[in-house]
Amino acid sequence: MEWVKAREIISQSKERQESLIEVLQDIQAEYSYLPREVLSQISWELKIPLSQVLRVATFYAAFSLKPRGRHLINVCLGTACHVRGGGRILEKLERELEIKSGEASSDLKFSLETVRCIGCCSLAPVIRIDEDTHGRLTQDKIPRILKKYT
Repeated sequence: MEWVKAREIISQSKERQESLIEVLQDIQAEYSYLPREVLSQISWELKIPLSQVLRVATFYAAFSLKPRGRHLINVCLGTACHVRGGGRILEKLERELEIKSGEASSDLKFSLETVRCIGCCSLAPVIRIDEDTHGRLTQDKIPRILKKYT
């Protein structure tokens, strides 16, 4: 696969080691993950050891080394959400998308992850899809919510 856009992103920050996180963010935004070939190219172009690039890429939870779906679903499993059925919401999403938490759907439309708190305890149980928060959920609401993103 040609990584044309990645080359453009990297070339804008050439030889500026302090721009590593910014470059990784831009690559992640473009491809939804950090392809191994692109990480090697970043290492070469920015003159940073690949081990250091990988250290940064694996340290931050926002970065992924495997393909992610176009839409990221975060299911809150914090105390309030757990008590009010967050686990059942997660199970329903796993059934609907035919994936487990930490995976991407086969069509790469969705990635499913769990978080410990979204910060909307009064709306529990809660999920966040991209920047949209959906609260006071029941399993019956999940298919209708997912349709908005297909």
